[in-house]
Amino acid sequence: MALDECLLNWQSEGKIPPTLRFYGWSKPTLSIGYFQRAKTISFEGIKKHDCDFVRRLTGGSAVLHADELTYSLVISENDPGIPKSVTKAYYVLTQGVLEGYKNLGVEADFAIPEREIDNERSAICFEKPSFYEMLVDGKKICGNAQTRKRGVLLQHGSLPISVDNDLLFDLFAFSSEEMRERRKARFAGKATTIHEVTGKTFTYEEMVEAFKNGFAKGLSITLTPYELTDKQWAEVKHLAETKYTTDIWNMYTSKERESIAKV
Repeated sequence: MALDECLLNWQSEGKIPPTLRFYGWSKPTLSIGYFQRAKTISFEGIKKHDCDFVRRLTGGSAVLHADELTYSLVISENDPGIPKSVTKAYYVLTQGVLEGYKNLGVEADFAIPEREIDNERSAICFEKPSFYEMLVDGKKICGNAQTRKRGVLLQHGSLPISVDNDLLFDLFAFSSEEMRERRKARFAGKATTIHEVTGKTFTYEEMVEAFKNGFAKGLSITLTPYELTDKQWAEVKHLAETKYTTDIWNMYTSKERESIAKV
């Protein structure tokens, strides 16, 4: 998460070109959205399964990162190819995701739900598709989140190969075990994965290749490898240690942090 924020900062300062990054996770990690309250999380479950926990800079709901490919993309808001509308920007950028799935033999399509009043907000990502999310046979297959800061658009995406539903639902707080099981059963009917759709298990390298080529085609861009300098890595490490490993960032929303500061 620190590296993604540094990429945003460097793009804002004109130090790097628009950048697409692919990465994985060394251990199962639950990331929550920038505005999401941590009270929805079961920290007993986090400890039980030896998971990491972090708050993203982007919005959206909680995501379990395990057997997946994750991407991040930073680009100037003033880029002529980036719409001002959030939903239209999602549509443009996720063309790369759509093409990546095609490279794996997955026929995904955009979800454009009807506008309706819905007071239920799920704490768990993948439970409910949003505008321009990817669906396969009516089930959500990936999650994307976005933020705009310092004149730069940052978009994250989680592209799961498979999901351990028992692990996932152990990481959330429910009023009862009955409620947990009921929500788990509902989830199975609303979300899917690459393995479930194709019956195949892809390696990390195969995923990177498929989606790298997908973004190149979907966004009509040419990708060039970029390596960070030792100075840049030091900046990333410092941000990770002073922000993304701290309870004040991970446990509290910005409004909650403001309240704590006033006290």
